[in-house]
Parts: sequence; C-alpha cells; structure tokens
Amino acid sequence: AVHVLVPLGTIGHWKHHLTVEQDERFERIFQRKMKDFPLKLAVLQHDCSCYFQRSLLDVDLIEHLDDFEIRDDDVFIITYPKSGTIWTQQILSLIYFEGHRNRSEMVNTCDRVPFLEHSSHKVDHVNRPSPRLFTSHIPYYLAPKGLKKQKAKIIYIYRNPKDVLTSYFHFSNWLVTFEPSDNIEHFMKRFLDGKVMGSLWFDHIRGWYEHRHDFNILFMMYEEMKKDLRSSVLKISSFLEKELSEEDLDAVVNQATFQNMKLDPQANYDYILKSENWTRTNEGDFLRKGTIGDWKHHFTVEQNERFDRIFQMKMKDFPLKFIWDINEE
Repeated sequence: AVHVLVPLGTIGHWKHHLTVEQDERFERIFQRKMKDFPLKLAVLQHDCSCYFQRSLLDVDLIEHLDDFEIRDDDVFIITYPKSGTIWTQQILSLIYFEGHRNRSEMVNTCDRVPFLEHSSHKVDHVNRPSPRLFTSHIPYYLAPKGLKKQKAKIIYIYRNPKDVLTSYFHFSNWLVTFEPSDNIEHFMKRFLDGKVMGSLWFDHIRGWYEHRHDFNILFMMYEEMKKDLRSSVLKISSFLEKELSEEDLDAVVNQATFQNMKLDPQANYDYILKSENWTRTNEGDFLRKGTIGDWKHHFTVEQNERFDRIFQMKMKDFPLKFIWDINEE
C-alpha cells in the first residue's frame, strides 16, 4: 500500500521493483536535483527514503514540487501523520474564513486547506485565490524552493511520538488504504523502521527543525495546544499576522475543540471517508481520542523502555520540549 523509494541493502535492488516508466521518472528528478553533485552514487541516497501513500499521491505534482510556485502569502501546515493535522486545518480555516466562523458557508475544511501532495481531491492550486492554505506531510528536503524565500509561512505541529505511534496504529487498521498491523508490537517495528507513510518520525521533525533558518516557520506542540487552546490560537494568529476580535477568537476556540470537531461533518473527515468506502468498518471515527498519554494504555513496560532507549539515542541533543503525560507541566 505504500510507495517505497529505498533499496533493501543491495545494489540495484530497485530494478526488481521500478517499472521502466518509474525509473525514467526517477532519473528526471534525480538529474534535476543532483546535476551539480560531485560524488558518484551507486545506490539511492537516504534523502529519497520518504514513503508516500500511492493511492493518494499526486505523482505529477511531486515530480515538479521543487518548482511549485509559492506566493508570499501562502501558509503551510506541515506535520508528521497523526500529529494534529486535521485540528490545525480547522484552526486555520476558522482564522481565515469568516464564513466558516459564523457557519454561513458550508465548505469542508479539507477543501479550504487541501493536502499539497494528495490527488484524492484534484485541486487547481495555480488558480486558487490568495491567501492559499496548504496541508502537507512532506519532509523538509522536498519543500518547494520558493518556501526558502522566507515570506510564505509554515506552521509545524509536533506531538510526542508515543501518542503518534498509538494513534497511527489505530488509524492504519481503520483505513483500507493503509497496511493493517495485528498488534502494537508489529506496528511499533514498522514505525521505528520508518516503514509507514511519512517515513521516520525522528528524521521528519529533526529535518524541519535543523533547517528552520531556511524557512519562515513556527513550531507548535500538540500537547500545549491541548492544554491551552486559546493561547495557542493567539500565538498562531499572531504569527500569521491575523488580528482576531474577542468574539472571533471565542468562535475559533469553541469550534476547534476536539468534541465540537467530532460533531462537525465539515471538519472531521468521517463522512468523506465512510461515503467513499475508505474505511474497513463504519464503526470508529477519524478523530478518535486526541488525548495526551493514550500510549500508556497500549505500550507494555518493555515496549516503553525500548522506545525510550531509541528516543534518547536519536533525540538526545534535540532542544524542543515533549510532554508525555496529561499531568506534566
């Protein structure tokens, strides 16, 4: 179900997987991005290890993503999957669109803030009116070069990876387009090996943070947004240079609460997914729990200790704060 662009430890293994058309397409992208690179390469570089969901991917757009035209007032939500993406779509849509705040316009949030790389809803981005709002899971190295002019804005939402993993496990078992896992142990192995859409969580967040000076970017922690949504909305609107009246701020905060989003068909994706038969069952919701610390109900002591060891090894010098439990300050 996933489109893998990384070899399995042998030279030339790609020949058993790529079609002629896929190979030619890869060559075009490689030549464009690496034309001045002085080293000889015998295998694919690690930067091509991003995983996309083939059934959702707009291949033509990805092929030309480097040259995707960026406007100065574009805004991008960037996340690793299951880190508050839909929530932030709702917040931005409420901030930017009065018709959403006062419910005078019945437009789905996924249409107001569409995914850049997905083809499920073909969007004519070139002719969209400004300001354009986008959502994406892309790693930093696939960002259109126009984003590095540091005028368009990026909001990067990050969440503690134990809860990301737990949410992703349930999500993958619910949607037919994802490979299901029998248990959390099986999914944890895939997650820690980067064999899920979005590839390695560690690489995604480190990549964007370590290249933050290349972009006009605001980092927001999911858990802090949960604890104080009002302050978080103010911080986001300030970054976006969007002034909200007290009445508008109240409307944004109220409609962006988890419980209200679960009840709002424009915001929660449930109707779209179930009506298009993307789910394995009609039971369950796209917005499942949205809590802090749900991993404690799924991880064994050994799994938690193993995850902690890997986290410490990969993130020991990483300066951003993480909250693992609802009671943490």
